[in-house]
Formats: sequence, structure tokens, C-alpha cells
Amino acid sequence: SSILGKAGEKGILDVRLINIRDFTRDKHRKTDEYPFGGGVGMVMTAQPIFDALRSLDAGKIIYMSPRGKILDQQKIEELAEMEEITILCGHYEGVDQRVLDEWKMEEISIGDYILTGGELAAMVLIDSVSRFIPEVLGSEESATEESIYSGLLEYNQYTKPREYEGLTVPEVLFGGNHKLIHLWQYECSLRVTKERRPDLFEAYLAKEKNLSKDEKKILEA
Repeated sequence: SSILGKAGEKGILDVRLINIRDFTRDKHRKTDEYPFGGGVGMVMTAQPIFDALRSLDAGKIIYMSPRGKILDQQKIEELAEMEEITILCGHYEGVDQRVLDEWKMEEISIGDYILTGGELAAMVLIDSVSRFIPEVLGSEESATEESIYSGLLEYNQYTKPREYEGLTVPEVLFGGNHKLIHLWQYECSLRVTKERRPDLFEAYLAKEKNLSKDEKKILEA
């Protein structure tokens, strides 16, 4: 739906769903078993996944897993360059390791927490990667100028009305002076990042930056 839905209608993006349960040879359509060596929970078995992957030209295969490397901008841009990606969504306590080894899957995580399945994580990956595919967004600048990608968190945003229940919009945004507006936005981004994500702020300070004289003054202040 929304932006990704429009990209699908234009033929820019094609997302296909494959139900692993359709490939099981078990008469009860079972796709999981208790793990060897004991442990809590069930593990997805190798056979249905092997056969599901053999039914298509899998290309690059990713397994959404809390054991994987955290998804970041570098990985998102790398994946956006690929023609086709296959994403395996884990369930229960994970999948038989032979699946990961045989198909040389890359494990990717969206954060240090556990979900009941990999479907939501896969949707996060699809959404974030799709934004970097040309023509998916209205402009190419939209993908790279958002919050995290600039190295700083986004500045505060305001819209009509100018005053609401006694709360007003900063005066600088009405002056029509684009230079002053830009400097206000830059300072706001710096302050928000320093307060909420000191790790990002320190990384930003360490980066080489092509700043104007006025931007340097704000950063020093």
C-alpha cells in the first residue's frame, strides 16, 4: 500500500510471497520439530525450506534473525543495488542450521529484541531498502536527507495554523530568509541529536564535514 503499492503498480517493485507450508511432505503440513539436544520451543525443519528455495531462482538470500548484523544505512544501500532478494522469515526458535549453511544465507537483525516471527522484520527491510530504489520516492533527495541518513536526527517540523491553543511556531520560519531557516534547522538537528542520541552526535563530530562558516559557528557553540 501507499508508496510501495504505487511502486508495485508502476512495475518498479515486485514483492512475491511464498508459503513454506505448501512445500512440506508431511501429511499434516507440519514444518517444525523439537530440536536435537533439547531446549524450549520448536525449530523449522530443513525439507520444506530446501524445497521452497529450489522452486525459485533465489538469488541473494537473507535470513531475518536476532543473531544477524544490525540493519544499517550501508547494508540498506547495498541491498537496494540488487536485482532480486529472497528473504527467509524464521519462526519458533529459528530454523535448522543446515538451511543457513547450505544456502549460504546472510543473517540480518533489525534490533536487539525478539519477535514472534521474521515477517515484521522482513517488512522493515523491504520498506527501508525500497526507499533507495530509483523512482520509488518522489525525489532522490528524500531518501538521503531523512533524519539518520544525514548523520543527525531530524529538526522539529511545524505546519498550519501558526498558533494553536497558545502554542506558536518559531518566528524564523516565517521570515522567508532561506539561509536563516536552514541554520535554524541545522542547530535544531544538532541539539536534538546531542540530547537523544549522543552516540550519533559523537559519530557526526568525528566525520569530515563540508560546513559553511555559519554552520561551523553553530556547531562550535
